[in-house]
Amino acid sequence: MAEKQFKVTAETGIHARPATLLVQAASKFNSEINLEYKGKKVNLKSIMGVMSLGIGQGADIVISAEGNDSEEALSSIEETLKKEGLAE
Repeated sequence: MAEKQFKVTAETGIHARPATLLVQAASKFNSEINLEYKGKKVNLKSIMGVMSLGIGQGADIVISAEGNDSEEALSSIEETLKKEGLAE
């Protein structure tokens, strides 16, 4: 299992557009990928799950991946978060 913590830097947090980008990035992989915020864990491949967390600027989130391509999945999602200016 691979896991990484991020701090959300985007002014608007993770709303509809960034959530869609993250779900698209996660959906390319076979691994089970989760996003955890304030003790709640959701499937990162579920747009409704991600949106339900209401993640704002300054939030600490943890993304974890478990499966045969978990390391690759995590680095791809990290790249998406940084490229879009969402988190560091």
